[in-house]
Amino acid sequence: MTGCLEPGGRRDATPQGSDPTELTRIVLVTHGQSADPFWSVVARGAREAGSKLGVRVEYQAPGTFNMVEMSQLVDAVVASRPAGLAISIPDGDALAASVRSAVSAGIPVLSINSGDGVYGTLGLRTHVGQPEREAGIAAGLRLAEAGVTRALCVNHEVGNVALDARCDGLEEGLRQTGGTTTVLAVDLADPEDAQQRIAGAIARDPAVDGILALGPTGAIPALGALVASGRADSIQLGTFDLSTSVLEAIQDGRMAFAIDQRPYLQGYLAVVLLEMSMRLGGAPEGVIRTGPSFVTAENAADVSHLVQQGLR
Repeated sequence: MTGCLEPGGRRDATPQGSDPTELTRIVLVTHGQSADPFWSVVARGAREAGSKLGVRVEYQAPGTFNMVEMSQLVDAVVASRPAGLAISIPDGDALAASVRSAVSAGIPVLSINSGDGVYGTLGLRTHVGQPEREAGIAAGLRLAEAGVTRALCVNHEVGNVALDARCDGLEEGLRQTGGTTTVLAVDLADPEDAQQRIAGAIARDPAVDGILALGPTGAIPALGALVASGRADSIQLGTFDLSTSVLEAIQDGRMAFAIDQRPYLQGYLAVVLLEMSMRLGGAPEGVIRTGPSFVTAENAADVSHLVQQGLR
């Protein structure tokens, strides 16, 4: 991490035309709702950082995964002239105009969670999160080590570049040992249908011996599908991100691993870096990695209490 995150590419830490009373307001706009188990941890990290630093933190998100609504939220936030702005970028093309307008407004802006592959092309200098393709490759290699040769990548938001990158990485990781991958799209608004789709995919292709879910809400239907299909002992299951249910499944052997990207840190560090940029005129730039790290049966118990506290 070298160089500095400067507000909108300028050296002045105060956006032109800003009301000084707004200099303590930092806004996060993400594609995930704060009520979601994962994003609630991101929001908690951001708010706790704000409390410690004495800045006001707001969290905004569309009601569903909707890039039009998200871009409108970003535009509205930019018009309100916050002191700093953190944006997740699940679709660089759809959000490009809004992100660039934020940069042009002279507001310190960084990306979090999604966007490690596109943040620089949109004029941002800092991204906080895990390299998603790299995380997918690591998952593929781990599944390959367990003997997996054909895996399903259960994608609950096809078109989200971060999730697509995970599936691409999984394919690359398995390919190194001759394995193959199929992407299975599911809608987690209907968990029962998601479970049936996964069970159906397993039934259609008996060679499937591995599944990678891209989040805990996808891992639970996958677990159900394995049990219902009688394949829980013959198919390796891994997931991205943590929940109490995921940790329990890892500890009792129903799931091989989870990949933790530390969502609390994503929210916390975003606020810290934006406050630093506002106060000092610059902050570290580049990809500030919060993951990936693997949680397995060996360390799940150590992580469990942090998940229960909303810190992992």
